[in-house]
Amino acid sequence: MIAVREKRDSKRRRPPRPVLDGLTVAERRQYSGIPESIDYVFHPYFELTDTEEELFGPGAEPVDVPQWVQFVEVPEDIRSARKTRTSLTRDEEQTLFLRYNYARYRLAMLLAAQRRRKSIPRAREMMSWHGRVLAARSDLVTANMGLVLAMAKRTRIPGVDLPELISEGNMALLRSVEKFDVSRGFKFSTYACRAILKGFSRLAGKTLRYRSCFPVGYDPEMERSDYDVMKHEMAHAESVQELQAILADNRADLTDLEETIVRERFALDNGEKKRTLAEVGEKVGLTNERVRQVQNVALGKLRTTLMGV
Repeated sequence: MIAVREKRDSKRRRPPRPVLDGLTVAERRQYSGIPESIDYVFHPYFELTDTEEELFGPGAEPVDVPQWVQFVEVPEDIRSARKTRTSLTRDEEQTLFLRYNYARYRLAMLLAAQRRRKSIPRAREMMSWHGRVLAARSDLVTANMGLVLAMAKRTRIPGVDLPELISEGNMALLRSVEKFDVSRGFKFSTYACRAILKGFSRLAGKTLRYRSCFPVGYDPEMERSDYDVMKHEMAHAESVQELQAILADNRADLTDLEETIVRERFALDNGEKKRTLAEVGEKVGLTNERVRQVQNVALGKLRTTLMGV
C-alpha cells in the first residue's frame, strides 16, 4: 500500500510535458518564425461570418499578380523585363489588402489565445495563417516593385548609387504595405510613392551627414598595409626572447667575457642601449679589435645553438 502511494506521488511530482512537443521538427521551425505580436489594419468586414470563406475559400476570386524582374546591374536606359500586365486593378488591390490584413487579424487573435493556454491544434492553425500573411504580403510587394524602380531612376542623390536607392525604396514599400488602409478609398500607389520619397529623403540626409564627417572617400590604392613591418617586429621580438633564454641557461657554453660582450653590444638587457666596440673595450679592458674577435666567436656559438633549436 505504501509502495503504491509513493508511486502515485512520484507521478504527481513529475514535471508536465510541454504541449508543443507534439509538433514535428519542420513544424517547430515554422512555428518559431511566427512573431510574438503582430499588427493589422482593422476593417469591419473582418467581423462578418462569411469573410474567411469569401477571401480564402474555394470560391475566392483568384488574383493574377504582375511579376517584375529587376536587373539592377544593367544600364538605366534598358527597360526591366516584365509581363504584359504592369499593375493591379482597384478591385484586385482591395482583395489582396483585405486578405493580408484579415490573415494578420486572425493570427493576432490566435496569438493572444496561445499566450493564455498553449495548444497544438491552435499552433498548426497559427502556422497556416502566418503562411497566408507572408503569401499576401509577397503578392502586394511583387505587384508594386515597379514603383520603386521608376522613382529610383528619377531621383538623383550625390554619392548614392541606383542599387542603394532601390534598396531604400524596397524597405519603404514594405512599410507602406504594412500600414496601408484600403478602406479609405485611395490607390496604394499614391500612398506608397510618398513613403518611397520620404525614404529617399532620409537616405539623402544620412549621406549628407556622412559626407560632412568623412569628406574624402576611401581609396584602396592609398591604403598601405603594415603587415610586413609587424611581421618583422614580431620575428625580431621572438628572436631576442630566444636569445635571452639561451644566455640565461648558457646553452651556448659562452665564457663570462663572451656573454658580457654580447649583452653590451646588442643591448639584450632591459633598459640598456647598444654600445660601440670602443665602449665595450673600455669596460672589459680590451682593444677594439680584440672585442670584435671575441664577439664573432660568441655569435658563432649562439648561431649554432639557435640552428639546433
